[in-house]
Amino acid sequence: MGDLRADWRLRLRREGAHGPICGAGVLVDQNTALTCAHVVRTPDAVMWLEFAENSDIEPVTARVLPGGWLRASEDVAVLGLDSPRPQARPAPLEPGLWGGMEVYATGYARGFDDGMSLWGRIGGASGERVQLDAVTKAEVVRKGFSGAAVCTRPQEGRPARVVGLVVSWRGDMEEVRPEDNRLAFSYLVPVARIAELSPVIKELSGPHAWDRPFEERLTRWFEDPDEDPVKITVVPPGVGKDRSLRHLEHRAQVVHRGGSSRPDLADHALDQITFPTGEYLAYWHWLRGTGPRPAQAADRAPVRPVTVLVDGLDREPEPDALIELLGRLRVLGFRLLLVFRHEGGTGWNAARDKLLRPALSSHADALLDRLQRAEFSRAVRLGVVDSASLHTLTETADRRRQQRRLIDALADSQQQLTRLRELIRTVRADLRHPGGRV
Repeated sequence: MGDLRADWRLRLRREGAHGPICGAGVLVDQNTALTCAHVVRTPDAVMWLEFAENSDIEPVTARVLPGGWLRASEDVAVLGLDSPRPQARPAPLEPGLWGGMEVYATGYARGFDDGMSLWGRIGGASGERVQLDAVTKAEVVRKGFSGAAVCTRPQEGRPARVVGLVVSWRGDMEEVRPEDNRLAFSYLVPVARIAELSPVIKELSGPHAWDRPFEERLTRWFEDPDEDPVKITVVPPGVGKDRSLRHLEHRAQVVHRGGSSRPDLADHALDQITFPTGEYLAYWHWLRGTGPRPAQAADRAPVRPVTVLVDGLDREPEPDALIELLGRLRVLGFRLLLVFRHEGGTGWNAARDKLLRPALSSHADALLDRLQRAEFSRAVRLGVVDSASLHTLTETADRRRQQRRLIDALADSQQQLTRLRELIRTVRADLRHPGGRV
């Protein structure tokens, strides 16, 4: 089944961090959330948003965006967060909806501050709203569910998608509780209808709003220190890939925008390193290219890998000077994520030849050293170390080193990069093999 918890599922309070729980909401990007207008009450209200299923994300205040008060038409409010929450994965919005679709919603009814989930099926249309049929009257939504996401059934490999927003319930006898009526139904506003009324939601619910494969690749790169130490990617402005990058850039410890101050980049990078008293200025001048390389530079690498994201390297007026600075950060062990806004933009060839290719070469050599040690250690554990077997102890590593030497003999830069990537993938697979595990 899919994930049980979702960052985008919000619990709303009024009157501050400890005010009463008044409903639910949906985070749709790092700056924006959806809920019911009747939960917010007035367009100038300040709401308190809690990430009920991820306590690592700090709560945040929010207010109705300009043009986001849709009460007259659909009882919906589009909220803008007072500070972004890019570390929260936003809800995947799904405009498609059909009768019989199995769905569920999680709300915060009285006595269920941590949430309760109710299941049902999409029924028929009721004006611009859609009826949600519960299996029993006890599973009809109630106070505390207003603004909750109506989600598709989660499946393995495919997360739940948000198809609408809970707005109300109705009973035929107008009793206070659904169970006390003969008939009771829940009602939702579909994402497609909200998108008709809100340009923000229309953009976020479109098929190209996000680039999920890019997100997955970039997340792996951030999480795995064995990935390439320098990564170059092209992210055209204003597309889904750009939005996905915005949601992941917080994972870089240092972010530099093309055209920004290089001294600032040097300062922010050096903040990630602990120096003995009196050494900071020597490194600062070296990074800026105004002083010699300190003797211990290669030994000053941070304890944990530090990533520098350069967003828009091709927007840099002096890319060569920036690339030289980034090369010095590589000496200090920093990982680099280089974003070009246009393929082949200014600085592309220099970044490839001065940063990417040397980094992949060094990375391949380091992996080969690990493979050789792993093979030798395994031979020792198995007791096969003797004069007759010494030449075969690191047979795989030796074969890979020969492939490495052939790569250096290639004249074409792009061929070198392609072959280096292939070799790195192969050696990583060798290391994952039980016979080669360190």
